[in-house]
Amino acid sequence: MLIEHGGARLLTDPVLRGRVAHLRRHGGAPGVPGRVDAVLLSHLHYDHLDVPSLRMLPNDVRVLAPAGAGSLLRSAGVQKVEELLPGEAAEVSGVRIEATPAEHDDRRRPLGARATPLGFVVRGRPSVYFAGDTDIFSGMADLAPIDAALLPVAGWGPTLGPGHMDAEQAAEAAALLRPAVAVPIHWGTLHPRGRRRGAWFHRPPHRFAARVAQLAPEVDVRVLEPGAALEL
Repeated sequence: MLIEHGGARLLTDPVLRGRVAHLRRHGGAPGVPGRVDAVLLSHLHYDHLDVPSLRMLPNDVRVLAPAGAGSLLRSAGVQKVEELLPGEAAEVSGVRIEATPAEHDDRRRPLGARATPLGFVVRGRPSVYFAGDTDIFSGMADLAPIDAALLPVAGWGPTLGPGHMDAEQAAEAAALLRPAVAVPIHWGTLHPRGRRRGAWFHRPPHRFAARVAQLAPEVDVRVLEPGAALEL
């Protein structure tokens, strides 16, 4: 996601290529999105921290990253790394960005670094919560009030391991957060090479919207196809 908020342009977990390891991108790669003031990096997994994608950006771009990720990022050529723990904050172009907890695996497999996974809340009007990859965690409701929540509803394969939310669990998260707008993310983009794309690939955001309508009908769900935009 590219979040344009006030004077800041914030890029979340950038994957700007057509492939990552054994994963292939459905549709064309997005390319570099012009000026970027900061990257919000949620965790170390290869489909979120993609070193070749980071190298497409100016090497002096600020990267807000989980505590423990600094050595890996600097060795990849990133010059401005700011490591955060949940509860800490940074300011980018006059916008306050708060690091939040995330319930997810902290490793870069097989034998790489470990870093505490994060989500981020961009404060101001509107406020925007980017969840990264996470399961529902204790205290999620305390992030409110939130104007817009970007919630993962699927993954790059038909099954999800621990530390993820499927469409129904993401709807439960929306019911806890009670944002004005919820946008399902982390679907319809990457898939294993040779794996047929079926309902597991296309349906999660629509299952999410249907379940939110039951649990929190006051939340406005906006399903964006990859490449689409939303103005708040």
